[in-house]
Amino acid sequence: MTDNPAATNDVAVSLRARINTSQPHTARIWNYWLGGKDNYEVDRAAGDQIRQLHPGIGEYARADRLFLGRAVRHLVEEAGIRQFLDVGTGLPTADNTHEVAQRISPESRIVYVDNDPLVLAHARALLTSTPEGRTDYLDEDLRNVDAILEHASKTLDFSEPVALILLGVVIFIGEDDEAYGLVRTLMDRLPAGSHLVLSHTVTHPSMPDVDEAVKFWNEHGTPKLTQRTPADVTRFFDGFQLLEPGVVSCSRWRPEHDNGAEPEEVAMFGGVARKD
Repeated sequence: MTDNPAATNDVAVSLRARINTSQPHTARIWNYWLGGKDNYEVDRAAGDQIRQLHPGIGEYARADRLFLGRAVRHLVEEAGIRQFLDVGTGLPTADNTHEVAQRISPESRIVYVDNDPLVLAHARALLTSTPEGRTDYLDEDLRNVDAILEHASKTLDFSEPVALILLGVVIFIGEDDEAYGLVRTLMDRLPAGSHLVLSHTVTHPSMPDVDEAVKFWNEHGTPKLTQRTPADVTRFFDGFQLLEPGVVSCSRWRPEHDNGAEPEEVAMFGGVARKD
């Protein structure tokens, strides 16, 4: 970002040229389901059609966001993590990673990564920070691990533990070998004591309407999604120490309000693990 008005205008024009408003986009639909305003009519129409196929799907966005908050709070309060690499952050909304972390520990440092031009256009909202901490944003693809880590090293100290956050992003990597390899490569480059926070849309015999909703999305939207089974999602954590309760529906990962009833399951599963 720059303070030069002419340069800022040039960047804005370039970004608008990259944003396809004629086709629904997953980040904008997610924003719509969360009650945001950074979406277009084509996204709202697709979001409503998906909800008709699977009425509860809008709850996945909320469950995933609440999972993020609970995971970050645990990492700051209980694990002592002060550095976060949030890849595939999506459009800014309430309780972004830096807001949750710095609310507890003002010196926390966060680097956001995404390759969506609409997210980049709103990245200023992710660059706020406490005076003691720092935030940064990188316009980069998950597959470009070296570029991500090189840029992030300007903000994060990779000799100290880092929390790698991958919420709903490896669903865009269709090939299993590539998806697992990318997560492993990123974690291999982080020191002991680092943590992995990951969520993923699942396919399950008890949720056939989810499969129909994803099929509709892949026929009409962008980018395409890949579903994996809960067991497949658990494989992303192989070799790391999974924290209780393991890989579960995001709504059931350490829910804060325990009224004796288990929260309703959603087809977005997630977990948190520590690298020893």
